[in-house]
Amino acid sequence: MSIETVKEFFHSKEMEVPILKFKDISTVVKAAESLGVTPGEIAKSLLLQVHDDFVMVLMAGDKRLDNRKFKDIFKGKPKMPAVEQVLAMTGHPVGGVCPFGLRQEIPVYLDQSLKEYAVVYPAAGAPDAAVKLTVAELAELVATDWVNVAQE
Repeated sequence: MSIETVKEFFHSKEMEVPILKFKDISTVVKAAESLGVTPGEIAKSLLLQVHDDFVMVLMAGDKRLDNRKFKDIFKGKPKMPAVEQVLAMTGHPVGGVCPFGLRQEIPVYLDQSLKEYAVVYPAAGAPDAAVKLTVAELAELVATDWVNVAQE
């Protein structure tokens, strides 16, 4: 189960991070409402394919990907993989994709838009699960690097 791999990830890091469960956090707006936070505090995870490689980008939930910025940084056009491919690569279903407990090693980049917040809520392996982390904790745990790929 995907949530279990997220729990195992945090256990391996010797961190006690509760998995927050809700009735429906399948969209950024619904997640923010459920958590009582702004949509920007939801750290959405985007698995993207560039040529034959995959990268994951986490950005503030109220931002959209700027394809031009992405292409300039990653030297290729971002493509959204098929739902089945997302599950195969990450071990997490669409709506619950997160950078924790990944099935395959994927570079994880944090967008500068997350720096606007002290605390963010990334998904935790299921559409109805999230975790609460400081941006510093998130960066320390999973970040390959910081990027600027959000639309202004």
